[in-house]
Amino acid sequence: MSAIVIIGTGLAGYTAAREFRKLDPATPLHLISRDDGSFYSKPILSNALALKKTPAQIALNTAADMERQLAATVSPHSAVTAIDTAAHHVSVDGTTLPYIKLVLAVGADPIRLSLAGDAAEDVLSVNDLSDYARFRQVLDGKRRVVILGAGLIGCEFANDLRLGGYEVNVVDLAPQPLGRLLPPQAAGFLRAALGTAGVRFFLGNSVQSVTHLAPGIAAVLADGTTLETDLVLSAIGLRPRVDLARAAGLTVNRSIVTDAVLQSSAKDVYALGDCAEIAGFNLPFVMPIMQAARALAKTLQGTATPVSYPAMPVVVKTPACPTVVCPPPPGVEGQWEESVTADGVHALFHDSAGTLRGFALVGAATKDKQALTKAIPPLLS
Repeated sequence: MSAIVIIGTGLAGYTAAREFRKLDPATPLHLISRDDGSFYSKPILSNALALKKTPAQIALNTAADMERQLAATVSPHSAVTAIDTAAHHVSVDGTTLPYIKLVLAVGADPIRLSLAGDAAEDVLSVNDLSDYARFRQVLDGKRRVVILGAGLIGCEFANDLRLGGYEVNVVDLAPQPLGRLLPPQAAGFLRAALGTAGVRFFLGNSVQSVTHLAPGIAAVLADGTTLETDLVLSAIGLRPRVDLARAAGLTVNRSIVTDAVLQSSAKDVYALGDCAEIAGFNLPFVMPIMQAARALAKTLQGTATPVSYPAMPVVVKTPACPTVVCPPPPGVEGQWEESVTADGVHALFHDSAGTLRGFALVGAATKDKQALTKAIPPLLS
């Protein structure tokens, strides 16, 4: 029997399934997972030490739990190898599964640097719960960590590891942390606060090689600095998983291209989450994924519903320096105006017409989050 098939059981896949079930309790629903299909909150992975959570405690529900909750079939440890958009079926581990409608919620893969040295294969990244379990296993009994990347995930892990008592060095080519999100003075305040917490930054720099020591690893930077460490964690970003979609003939840029109702270039094939470019936006954050899932559920149920994106600020989980940023839309011309005080930075982005289009709040300035969010026009309506 044909079903609505969802490939992926991360936040995007499971939320779309939940929202759909609220509207339609009867249509067959089949979710396919490349991992064990457990449901967990991925954002917790970068502050689990502070929360005193073990990997086993992070998983909220098993695949069997989710089957019962959703009245659905969940296939864990399963690989979709092909999509036939004309025949409306997918190939899963050598079998054919027909679909009424297909949802791609396949996520993204960590970008891996090409590093010299015999420890290159030991560089870790954390993109899911199994990655995090391995990270914690390797971390056990260690004390020194080098993080590649001072973006959102890199800074969150740096703060969390410091709270766990680890020595942390962060390396990034950018001249400031959160270089893609924060204006300069806000970034400088965050850097100083994390520095006070014990995080050391090596900015405008990069790791060239990682070599085993006895014990540990030597990470050699472009400027010749050698950092002795026990573990190297890469947090330089994610690359949307598009190979399956591209092979099926779907339109792909960096992500899978969809319209405002989340439909791809193929009829009855939809995409959301980290893998999707929805109406020109790739927004791999919790709030946009929730918005997209709610709209998609209505579309799958039979009422084509364009997604709407209100202003959606991103909360950076750095307790050493509370930080909230609502990035201006890509391509919008304008400028930042930053106001610095002893306890924070208040930064506003106005476009060329003088309209408020984004903000960054650091430290005590985060108290203005709610008021500023209301003042920003919707990203997509």
